[in-house]
Amino acid sequence: MQFFKENPGVRIALICISFIIAIFLVITGWKMTGQMAGLIRMLVGVAFLLVSLKIYNITFEDPKKKK
Repeated sequence: MQFFKENPGVRIALICISFIIAIFLVITGWKMTGQMAGLIRMLVGVAFLLVSLKIYNITFEDPKKKK
C-alpha cells in the first residue's frame, strides 16, 4: 500500500476510473427494473464505490496501527 502513498497520480486515476465504472453500473442496473441482472449490476457498482473509498483512505491510514 506504500505504492499509492508515493504515487498520487496513479491513486487519483484509479479512484476516477473506479468511480466512473461504479456510477455507470448503478445507473444501468437501476434502469433494469424487475430483473436480477439489474440488481447484480448495482451491487457490483456499490463494490466499485467501496474500492474507490478504500483507495482514497489509504493515504490517511496510521502506519502505527498495523494488525
